[in-house]
Amino acid sequence: MVSAFDAFELRVRGLLVEFPEMPATVLAERVGWVGSPSWFRKRVALLRPELAPKDPADRLSYSAGDQVQCDLWFPPVKIEIVAGKLASPPVLVMVASFSRTICAVMIPTRTTPDLLAGMWSVLSGQLGAIPRRLIWDNEAGIGRRNHLAEGVTGFVGMLGTKIVQLKPFDPESKGIVERANQYLETSFLPGRHFRSPADFNAQLAGWLPTANARTVRRLGARPTDLIALDRAAMSALPPVSPQFGFQTRVRLPRDYYVSVLGNDYSVDPVGIGRMVSVHADLAHVTVTFEGRTLACHDRVWGSGQTITDPAHVTAAGRMRTAFQTSRPEAIEHDLGRDLADYDAAFGVAFHDSGEVA
Repeated sequence: MVSAFDAFELRVRGLLVEFPEMPATVLAERVGWVGSPSWFRKRVALLRPELAPKDPADRLSYSAGDQVQCDLWFPPVKIEIVAGKLASPPVLVMVASFSRTICAVMIPTRTTPDLLAGMWSVLSGQLGAIPRRLIWDNEAGIGRRNHLAEGVTGFVGMLGTKIVQLKPFDPESKGIVERANQYLETSFLPGRHFRSPADFNAQLAGWLPTANARTVRRLGARPTDLIALDRAAMSALPPVSPQFGFQTRVRLPRDYYVSVLGNDYSVDPVGIGRMVSVHADLAHVTVTFEGRTLACHDRVWGSGQTITDPAHVTAAGRMRTAFQTSRPEAIEHDLGRDLADYDAAFGVAFHDSGEVA
């Protein structure tokens, strides 16, 4: 069947080969089309897939113990992170590529300290071994443009592994964890309510064994049947935990609070004026001085909060009272001086008659 478009098709094809993204309206103008715009758009839509540049995707195979794919999943739910404040914290998802074992934990933020703490929590508490490679996209908390963020190199060095960041527009190389994110959203999330991040992680931990007991069509096996092979080919956990989480040293100010990831935490005021060490992981904020613990708080998610230990306030009150009552009273000095004192100081003596000796 002859169509009015046939006379323009050859020129449209030529333009699409050279300019694959050229809009249909511009194509119509360039070739001089004066007919129905909707008809022209339909014909162009049929031609585009045929003429678009091709980006072949290889089928990938994975060796046991070789890699774990990592990503952040942002569940579309609101969770109360502190009283009256709702948020949607990220979930760190890590999938062993060979066995398809899914591991996951909700973390407070996507900052480097929380990402490293989350990875250690998953590797030590769920996977139980260290793969040869951790696959990431260009997540800012991990690094950008082949430059790892501060602290990441030391972390992976302690683990004896390495981080591989994928180039842009390479979704297939991280497709396993992307599909796991979708599976979490469609199979874990529906019908659930979460009272807190801790409740979310508790429900997630209870559900993951069920998820990993399903049969993966591509493998024809269950992750629980293959995870032993994966772990056997991985490295053992290091005998000493790597450094992770938020760490800093600050001089404790008079108001005896330290700022950690957007929140303020009280410290025993005995540390005022001293350089104290501050460490925060996913669950706790700890402040120490020369091995002595000056504060230990539950980590508060979100920001803009002030967390106070009543014992620190009581101690500060005692110190303030002692300081105010122990100050010595001012002593009034008599500035008058007997002139004879000066005579004695300079060795000048007088006879009773008043003559200088």
